[in-house]
Amino acid sequence: MIDVTLENFESEVIAASMTQPVLVDFWAPWCGPCKVIGPLLEKLEVDYGGRFKLVKIDSDQEQQLAGAFGVRSIPTCVLLMNGQPVDGFMGAVPEGKIREFLDKHVPPAGAQAEEEIVEEEPLDASPAAQLEKLQHAVATDPANDDARFQYVKALLLAGRTDDAKVAFAPVIGKTAAVRRLDSLQKVMDALDFAAAGPDASRMAELDGRIGKNKRDFEARFGRARLLMAQQRWTDAMDELLEILMRDKAWHEDLARKTYIAILDIIEPPKPKVAEGQIPPDDPTVATYRRRLSSVVLS
Repeated sequence: MIDVTLENFESEVIAASMTQPVLVDFWAPWCGPCKVIGPLLEKLEVDYGGRFKLVKIDSDQEQQLAGAFGVRSIPTCVLLMNGQPVDGFMGAVPEGKIREFLDKHVPPAGAQAEEEIVEEEPLDASPAAQLEKLQHAVATDPANDDARFQYVKALLLAGRTDDAKVAFAPVIGKTAAVRRLDSLQKVMDALDFAAAGPDASRMAELDGRIGKNKRDFEARFGRARLLMAQQRWTDAMDELLEILMRDKAWHEDLARKTYIAILDIIEPPKPKVAEGQIPPDDPTVATYRRRLSSVVLS
């Protein structure tokens, strides 16, 4: 359990929720029901063995955060995933109901451990050796979605689009349920979009449309997809931010979801560190996560 303030909210809640569900408990020292549910939530965090992260926010001391989440009574608990609130509950809810709530959202037991093993596996210096290792991991365990994500991602970054589509085909039906697989799909959609015509002429056309109407979000999104196809990732995210600053919910949240897809693609595997230490964030990924959260919470 971690006490969160405005100063550490970005790292402890927004950034953390990109890799695991984060349950935010809004409480106050004078609140009787808060004293009942607080220890219960701490017990469940231990019972779930790292499948979600619990943080506490004193709503009296952090009124700006409480206001941003629309907290009107306490205790209020909000679950965040991928930087966004996805569900919540109010009041001193019984343990059984909280478990039902958590089980709807947190990964099954063992899933997180499998993901960490793949992400922390040190990669060889040679890109060919990296791909061979990842291909072997998928062949050995076809049901390991994380290994497949890393393999397809590596193929895409290497420009082997056709091979990536073949490797992705067995899990294409899971994109609605597995965020990082959906991220791969969004990159492939961008590649298909770019393949429909010459980049230079289409970019000029889109720039012209945006020059006439800065709220031409279809043009901005098309421009972002062309930039993604060129692996100009930060330029693409800058274009998506232009959409989000004007309309956060445009096209069923497509701009934000595509932005997160890019973060998934460009984030390097976490290096191994000594026990008790936290691996450093990639500076580009950390910067663009902060930019996303500042726009979404504004």
